[in-house]
Amino acid sequence: MCWVSMSGILLIDINEIVMANNWTKEQTIVALSVYCKIPFKKASNNHPEIVKAANLIGRTPVAVKMKVGNFGSFDPKLKARGIVGLSNTSKLDEEIWNEYCNNWEKLAYDSEVILSKLANKTIGEVNDPDISKIPEGRERERLVKQRINQSFFRNAVLSSYNNKCCISNLTCTDLLEACHIIDWSEDIENRLNPSNGICLNVLFHKAYDKNLIGISPDYDIYISDEIFDNSLSQDGIKRFFLQFHKKKINLPDKFLPNKNLLDIHFQRFLKQ
Repeated sequence: MCWVSMSGILLIDINEIVMANNWTKEQTIVALSVYCKIPFKKASNNHPEIVKAANLIGRTPVAVKMKVGNFGSFDPKLKARGIVGLSNTSKLDEEIWNEYCNNWEKLAYDSEVILSKLANKTIGEVNDPDISKIPEGRERERLVKQRINQSFFRNAVLSSYNNKCCISNLTCTDLLEACHIIDWSEDIENRLNPSNGICLNVLFHKAYDKNLIGISPDYDIYISDEIFDNSLSQDGIKRFFLQFHKKKINLPDKFLPNKNLLDIHFQRFLKQ
């Protein structure tokens, strides 16, 4: 709890300070998952994901918001763009970041296990009630993990781009998708890595997968001539796509697209 004194000085409840020094590993894992799920610049005390996590782990929204800010200080991609997180990080914060920053699939699953236990539900019930109707076994476990992975990757990528297509600036979330730079079936290690993702609208996602749109390691957009060859010389279609040709994508606040992965995909575009 925080309040302001008659003299205008901000006062902080001593209980909040004590709690801030006693974060558990499980609480910190949940906070890291929240960091991945929401736009960094939009982290606030009343953000739904922050409020939800705070209620489940027994922390205040203020404390969760601050912990999200702590993780921002570890992200080198944020620092490179001049976006700095909070400086009051703990040893546990750093340990959790180092444990999961190269193992996003483990973070996605571990955090959901913790949240489901705190909610007194099975992990299947939390992610999809229909899955719980399937008899326990490998098929049910596979579907649960698949749903968790898909949700984590989509949330992490879209939130990094502030729910906006990095080419067209479209903000209708129903038409936005988390596009893998290197397909999940090709690169298991980077399957859930948010830096192996870019936010695209459904049309551009399909075009990117088919190498009709290319994105260079320098973030430049290239439009394939094949789009125009198959468009029966329709001027409107040409103008629509050409407005993006050789422009740069809008970069995310965090999880910058990996340049090496972009280059692999771009070389395929050039050979198309």
